[in-house]
Amino acid sequence: MIINRKAVIFGISSYKLKKREKIFFKRTKPWGIILFSRNIKSLDQLKNLVKDIKITFNDDKYPILIDVEGGKVSRLNKIIDLSSFSQSYFAKLYKEDKKNFFINYKIFINVISDILNYVGINVNTVPVLDLARKHSHDFIKTRSFSKDSNVASILGNICINFYQKNKICTVIKHIPGHGLSKSDSHYQTPIIKKNKVDLIKKDFKAFKKSKSFFAMTAHVIYEKYDPIYTATHSRIVISKIIRNHIKFRGLLISDDISMKALKFSLIKNVSKALEAGCNLVLHCNGNLNEMEKISKVIPNIDKFTQKKTSHFYNFLR
Repeated sequence: MIINRKAVIFGISSYKLKKREKIFFKRTKPWGIILFSRNIKSLDQLKNLVKDIKITFNDDKYPILIDVEGGKVSRLNKIIDLSSFSQSYFAKLYKEDKKNFFINYKIFINVISDILNYVGINVNTVPVLDLARKHSHDFIKTRSFSKDSNVASILGNICINFYQKNKICTVIKHIPGHGLSKSDSHYQTPIIKKNKVDLIKKDFKAFKKSKSFFAMTAHVIYEKYDPIYTATHSRIVISKIIRNHIKFRGLLISDDISMKALKFSLIKNVSKALEAGCNLVLHCNGNLNEMEKISKVIPNIDKFTQKKTSHFYNFLR
């Protein structure tokens, strides 16, 4: 049942679910599972893995996530080569020839959706709505659609609509905007010092009017709003910017809780994300010992998350 789910999304370690993982997942009941390249070696293997996950939870609509942006972030790289098709590639196409863009972008998303639907994956963590700012770290640059918030917003909504027509849900990221960061949040904490007016006019604007079911937080400090905590840990940023200014009404997922941008212990990173207003915590590395520790402090999902999860299930019908 949905109400018994824990407010966490876990990764798994390999190509198959191990016996210990099955026992742990049946007991713990995480909200969802996220897959990475380490979990994929062929189409049929992936299909069997997803089937096994759904059987473990006795749920054919169980939330299973994956990152398939195209360009340098594509977990399906052992199945299909999407390295030439970054978001910046499609933005360039959009600028040059809108008709050609629509034809090609639709084909691109349909191909990915066909694979995801075939294997049973129902959530793709796209689009990236971070702006490609002048000094953006390479972590973001080619993954971004544009330096223009209007273009990012338009192309982001086209992406979401194409996936939704294929019964795949999306996760906009990294809310409220990672583009000004000069460092990679996998390894250190980016601090954005830009004034509020500029952030509101540009970076935050790209996320407004999005119809995505889910959003993923940025492990970034926005100094003018909260000089201490990253967005993932900041009640101020989540309440004031993400919920009240951007008006995002879906489920808010933390970026990977074990990334180096978060400076507390693993358990404190988890609790602070939930206290700040994240609905779900993401833990990606598939380390069962870490997952065991996290499961002891993760609560069951709240009523808001239950309601939005029901909307997700209804969408998949």
